[in-house]
Amino acid sequence: MDPQELGFTPQRPVGWLAPLLLLNTGLRTLLAILFGAYLDKRELQNALSGESFEQPGTDGELWLDYVADLGDGFNATYSVAYLLAQPGLEVQGRVLPRGRMLLMGGDQVYPVANGDGYENRTKGPYRAALPEPPAAGPRPTLFALPGNHDWYDGLTAFLRLFARRKDGHIGGWRTQQRRSYFAVRLPADWWLFGIDEQFGAYIDDPQLLYFEKAASALGPDDRIILMTPSPTWVKAADKPEAYDSVDYFIRTILAPTGAQVRLLVSGDLHHYARYTGADRELITCGGGGAYLLATHQLPEKLTVPPKDTLTRNASPSRDYQLAARYPSATDSRRMSWGVFRRVPARNAGFATMLGLLHTLTMLAMAGAASQGGIFQRLFSIPLVFMLVVLLTGTVMFAQPPSANQNKHARHWIFGLLHGFAQIGLAAAGTWVWLRLPFHDWSWPSPLLMAAILYGPVIAFLATQLLALYLLVAGSFDVNVNELFAGQGIEDSKCFLRMHIAPDGTLTIYPLGIDKVSRKWKANPAGPPDSPWLLPQDPLSPHLIEPPIVIAGPAASAPVSEEGDVATA
Repeated sequence: MDPQELGFTPQRPVGWLAPLLLLNTGLRTLLAILFGAYLDKRELQNALSGESFEQPGTDGELWLDYVADLGDGFNATYSVAYLLAQPGLEVQGRVLPRGRMLLMGGDQVYPVANGDGYENRTKGPYRAALPEPPAAGPRPTLFALPGNHDWYDGLTAFLRLFARRKDGHIGGWRTQQRRSYFAVRLPADWWLFGIDEQFGAYIDDPQLLYFEKAASALGPDDRIILMTPSPTWVKAADKPEAYDSVDYFIRTILAPTGAQVRLLVSGDLHHYARYTGADRELITCGGGGAYLLATHQLPEKLTVPPKDTLTRNASPSRDYQLAARYPSATDSRRMSWGVFRRVPARNAGFATMLGLLHTLTMLAMAGAASQGGIFQRLFSIPLVFMLVVLLTGTVMFAQPPSANQNKHARHWIFGLLHGFAQIGLAAAGTWVWLRLPFHDWSWPSPLLMAAILYGPVIAFLATQLLALYLLVAGSFDVNVNELFAGQGIEDSKCFLRMHIAPDGTLTIYPLGIDKVSRKWKANPAGPPDSPWLLPQDPLSPHLIEPPIVIAGPAASAPVSEEGDVATA
């Protein structure tokens, strides 16, 4: 795959435990949180066009696709893009046509937003999958919602790519939106609303005015698909205020019209999960290309909004049951055990950093051991410094939430236990080192031997100890993200293909890809709208669960069809 011929450089998956990346992302996240309000471009978007859009479909029906969390490594991102670009997918005896609309649900680039990142990780792969508008049929349109990673530059690169005023397109998909949020009228009394929450903080006034204007066309027979940047209904289980902005939007903008929100859909968590209730479906589908995230720790039931929210006028709380997840809980637990193999193999920089820290700690302990009294040994300045570094690093790695949040103490306890375990490993390494002849050699020979022999061995052992910590802590909902981010699992991807029928029935087909392709061959003889690269390894999408059917307005009872169909 020659970048000169492709026009972009295919990227490796982001190494989330790389030390420089951890530092860079952490600083950018901190700056975005501290100064995000000053960089918030949503207020400035009030000067841009405030039009809503319409997608009538063909003969009253419409196919649309949803994908999120996509701009990561090329193999996973392009595997999903390739399937989305195909004219149709045959899945278990059904042919599902390509969507007339492609909805990107957030985090279109990793690890941070910038022009080169979007070009190489998002625009390039999707242009390669569908280089030109389809020769047969209308040109598909694309709408994108920013996630937290799109926000790290204040939406500058996002708006430049997805909200261009003239000739906006990504390959064969045409972009239409002018802001970071949008409202689209769909056929058969369906609407699509995509709201932009800046890191879940609030919804700005210009955005509320925009949606108030769009909602003025709603009536009691209308039904709404609501796209959000994050599945706050899941996150509210630990952080009750997480759902407040979405609830405020529903009860103040949408509920007064009499229209019903029948589907909430989001990415951000890199898996598929569906919660079902009497009034709506809550779907997380963040499998567009980023590393897989665990599903076995998902709660079996959610109460939305949470009963302990501090919002005085919150909507009535309803219960939602977990109906499906991908991968399964059993597969998710099995994949957790891969941490011992994948973390050292895919995070060489992190292992090197651990090896360096342990080597310095061992040298400090060995130096302290050569001093006279017990107190001089314990309070040697280099030793104390290294112990503080290890403990501080492990506690920060555990990411303790604020004191008023759930599971606050749990993170501190696991962080400290991990730190003491690493210190115990350092002490054991020092004990072994002092029984080897190298420490008695003249300086700097001990330092060289420590770097050549001790460093690589202790780096491997410290990484295995970290893997054990992640496995144990993850079972208590601590560092679950790092447990899977460190492994960088590219397989088990997912996206949604949805169909609105003329009678208003919405059918959702959740599609999973158990194994992405890792080998590609050029397709120079294909027509202009055919993919530039074809998979050598077959891509086999399958239904994650039976299609979810949401009845049209005329139905008085849940829809049922012959065969396996989940009704809502």
